[in-house]
Formats: sequence, C-alpha cells, structure tokens
Amino acid sequence: MTTINLVNPFNQEPLEPVEGALRDRKGRIFPWKAGAYRFVEDDNYTENFGYQWNKFTKTQIDKSSDSQVSRNRFFAQTGWDKEDLTGKNVLEVGSGAGRFSQIVLDHTKANLFSVDYSNAVEANYRNNGPNERLHLYQASIYEMPFAAAQFDKVFCFGVLQHTPDVEKSVKSLLDMAKPGAEVVVDFYPINGWWTKIHAKYLLRPFTKKMNHQQLFEKINRNADRLIGLYRFFSKIGLGKIVNRFLPVVDIDGTLPSGLPKEQLRELVVLDTFDMFSPQYDQPQRIKTVENWFKKYGMTAVWGGYVQDGKFRAAVVKGKKPTNPV
Repeated sequence: MTTINLVNPFNQEPLEPVEGALRDRKGRIFPWKAGAYRFVEDDNYTENFGYQWNKFTKTQIDKSSDSQVSRNRFFAQTGWDKEDLTGKNVLEVGSGAGRFSQIVLDHTKANLFSVDYSNAVEANYRNNGPNERLHLYQASIYEMPFAAAQFDKVFCFGVLQHTPDVEKSVKSLLDMAKPGAEVVVDFYPINGWWTKIHAKYLLRPFTKKMNHQQLFEKINRNADRLIGLYRFFSKIGLGKIVNRFLPVVDIDGTLPSGLPKEQLRELVVLDTFDMFSPQYDQPQRIKTVENWFKKYGMTAVWGGYVQDGKFRAAVVKGKKPTNPV
C-alpha cells in the first residue's frame, strides 16, 4: 500500500499512531473508537445521518439484502468496473452505513479511506470491518485528516447537497486527488423551476427542526397509509401530479421494483426520513458543478445523468492534470 500521510486537519501537523489513537507532534490526541479515528464530536449538522444509519444499518447493504443495487450504481457512476484498482488508494467521503464501502472492498483490491462527519462510521465498521484495507475516519469534508493530493480515486455519493457550502465541499474533494487522479461526485439536481415545488421542500423548514426520534416515529406510524395513497394516485393516473405533494419518497421513481412488502416499507421509511431530516438540502445544476471542477483545475470534465434501473443520478467527474499549469 502506498503510504497516506495523515495530518491534524486543524493545524496540518503530521499524525503518528499511538495505542488506540493518532497523535500530532504537539501532543493532541484523536482516539480510535468503534472502528474509526474521531476528529469531531457527534453533535454537528449531520447528527440525523448518524441516527439514520445506526438505525438502518443493513438496509442498503447489498450483501445483507441479497441485491446488487449498490454495486450497479457504484460502477455505473464511476465507470471503474474494468479498471484494476489493486493497491490504489481510494477516498470515499460521506460513507454512511458503508453501502459503497462494501462494493470497493468486496469487488476491488483497493485500499479504502472512508470519511463521514457523523457517527455512521460505527455502522460502516459493523458492516465492513475489520478489514486491513478499510480505514475509517469521523471528520468534516472541510477538514479531512490527510495531506493534500494523495489519492488515486475520489468519490462522494449522496453527500454534497447536504453540506453547508457545496462549492467549498467540491474543492475539498478535488484537493485530495493526486495528479492524474479521477474524482466522481453525484448530487441532487435542479431540473427546472418546479424542482422545489415538492412536499420535501415545503415541509423541511419544520421537519428538519424536529427531534429525530419523533420524526422517525411519525413517518413510521404513517408509512402504510402514505404507501396506500401513493399507489392509489398512481393507479388512477394522477401520480405524477399528486404524489410529489405527498410527504413520502417517490416509490415508483426511485425504489427497486418487486420488493417484498416489509422490505419496501423499510426503504420507504428510511428514504422518507432521509428527505425530511437533513439540516441542509441544496440541489445543484449540473453545469454549475462542472464549472466548479474546471475552476479548480480539473480536466476531461464530464457532467450528465447516469441511469441505473430506476435510479437516475446527476454525476460530474474529472481528472486532476498530471502537469498543472
């Protein structure tokens, strides 16, 4: 494995391993706990995701649900299925419960350095650890514990829209890529003026302030009724108009077909909670993210939609030039 230089993200001092922790030269300690090195406290704007992924630890994990949904999405969006990643250092930012961590570990021979701002790192470790190729860190996307320009591949899925400064988040990812490396991101897109005319954006000013447990219980209590209403309006041909105003995930548009009733219900509760609980939800235009990639020096920039089954993702990718101007 190519060595990754770890640094204290707050002062850029080199870090060295000590028993059960990392320590910088000034003596500051960052403990290893429940599978991950911790650089932040749990009480931050991603606290809802820690709650979410520690409750739904295995819901999206392919090997736990006997599916290939995460595998197919990962390789469709990255295009890395035919690449030999043996010994490469891959950075994942925003790992959640580790649905894509599992794909990297089980389907490539890459070394995975995975970051999440929430304590969802604990769910990731339960799903994917211990593994000598997995290195987990609870840290901010803006203050990661790595010296810049070290990674062969960088990916960030399902995260950018949930950060307070999306452009700064993109730059943080690009800074981690070494010359010749590829960076791939996805995000919620702005499709038009109607994007935010949706139950999610109408109700989020209230739901994001709710206690996570109370919000979960409210969604769980009403899940069957909401699924029934969604199905009813779809059946009578009004789904495309009415269902966007129901406080429930777009079942037909985003979830796999043919799921058993209980598995469908679990995904509906999870994805609906995921709609209403985040502190930030900032969709972006594909062209805007492309321009940020170019602004910060990336080449071969591509942006567009990647379709995998029902799931349609807005994706931007680019390469760090080997000879920066």
